[in-house]
Order: sequence, then C-alpha cells, then structure tokens
Amino acid sequence: MQLIQPHKKSAPITIIDTGMAGALSFFISSLAALLEEPGRACSQLLVLCIGSDRCTGDALGPLVGSLLLDMNPPNTTVLGTLNQPVHALNLQENVQLIEKEYKHAAVLAVDACLGQKNKIGSVELGRGALKPGAAVQKKLPSVGDIFINGIVNEGGFMEYMVLQNTRLGTVLPLARFIGRGTYMAITMTGWLSGSRERVN
Repeated sequence: MQLIQPHKKSAPITIIDTGMAGALSFFISSLAALLEEPGRACSQLLVLCIGSDRCTGDALGPLVGSLLLDMNPPNTTVLGTLNQPVHALNLQENVQLIEKEYKHAAVLAVDACLGQKNKIGSVELGRGALKPGAAVQKKLPSVGDIFINGIVNEGGFMEYMVLQNTRLGTVLPLARFIGRGTYMAITMTGWLSGSRERVN
C-alpha cells in the first residue's frame, strides 16, 4: 500500500479514471506501450501483486493476482494471490526469489495506494519501481520495472484505519479493471504473446 506522492518530471505517469468512457482501452494501450519497451532485454514478464487479503483496502493486489492467474496470460508468472499473498512480512523474501530465479524477467508491480479524494477509483501507471508500505510508514524494498497503482481511498490521515475501512465495492471493480486490462495488454505485446520474435 502506497501513499501517492508527486513524481519527478523524469518519470512520467498516466492516471486513468476507470469510470470514464474508453478508460479500459486507454489503459490497455498505455500498459502495452510500457511492456513493449523492456521486451528488447527481457525474456518473460513477472507480475508481482502486493498486498494482504486480511485488509480490504490492501486486498487489491492479491485480487488482481488471482484474476490474472485464472486468465493465464502467455509467458507470464504471477506472484501474489489471495491464497499466497505477497505482503510486508514476506516481500523481502520474494524480492530475493525474483533476483535469483527471474533475473531476466521484466517486473510489473501492482499495489493499492491512497490518494486525493477525487482520484479514488483511478489507476496510476508508469515506468519505474514502487515503494510498498509507504502509506503506513513501513520501510520495504522498492520493486518493479513498471508499476500499476489502484487508488482505493483517500490518504492523509490515519492511513491504516482508512485501509481497514475501505469498501470492497471500490476495490473489487478496480481489481477487475486492472486484471482484465493487464491480460489484454499482455496478449497484444509481441515478445510476450509470441506474435513476433524478441529483438536482442
């Protein structure tokens, strides 16, 4: 779980209101464009879905992971599901696993975050690592080559309580949006879908 902070100008991000017309198509094309870039150096994709199923607001990542696992996207490994979540207690262990077993994979990190009230239900994506646990002052390793944040609630005050009291009615549609959009972006990405040869 993150608390959105202003990003550096050198790291542009895309924020998508999932309730707007055409939002899913825009998300798919934006993510596919990001995924195409690491294809020149990577042989597979690892989607790391961070969060805990014990906290409604923080369950976004495990929900996305479970949805993606069911859809079984090509040339993709998923870590972090409802049955096997990746959270604060085992994130370091999973980062070490990724560094050892998936050193040639591009890492797409998915997490929930807190932000401005008018951005709740939006998705933020871009290139670079995310910092899990920032919203609740946890010092955890940054991870990811590409990130997706789902804004599940408002930040700024008593963040842990806000997470605990976040509506599942906000989190679940957001997870479905991210899960479906990520699957579609993967299937239209050449080096993942196998529709073209990977360029070295």
